[in-house]
Amino acid sequence: MIEWRDGFKIGIDQVDQEHRQLFTLVRALNLASVDHTVDELLNYVVTHFSNEQALMEKSGYPAFEQHLKLHEEFAAQVAEFLGSDQAWSEDRVQEMRKFLNKWLIGHIMTHDLRFGKWLTSQPVHSSPVVHQAAAPKPGGFFARFFGHK
Repeated sequence: MIEWRDGFKIGIDQVDQEHRQLFTLVRALNLASVDHTVDELLNYVVTHFSNEQALMEKSGYPAFEQHLKLHEEFAAQVAEFLGSDQAWSEDRVQEMRKFLNKWLIGHIMTHDLRFGKWLTSQPVHSSPVVHQAAAPKPGGFFARFFGHK
């Protein structure tokens, strides 16, 4: 299992805290509670992506549209994985955890780090804080992620 490390920090406190929570949720994936944990993880992913995207948009990040597409591709990959008719098994849970860890680390260390460096290099750097949504909206992960009601 991959643990959060300070080397994953991108220099934006709120984003770093949310990334740490994502690692905690991925680590919590196990066969006994997989349905509940996957739901909790997906709800948190929507919250995190929404917060991160709002921060990027508010700051005028030039690669915002490209980053948004990466988030959409991730959602499509998760949909494909979860859309399988396979029953949950220890192997399938481990496969999901491996996929999520690999994606998170690659995304954070490449794209999110690029955003963190860009934001902190701005002349008037006042890192706007985006507040987390109080409670997830109904409709499920994919409906909320893609903006459907």
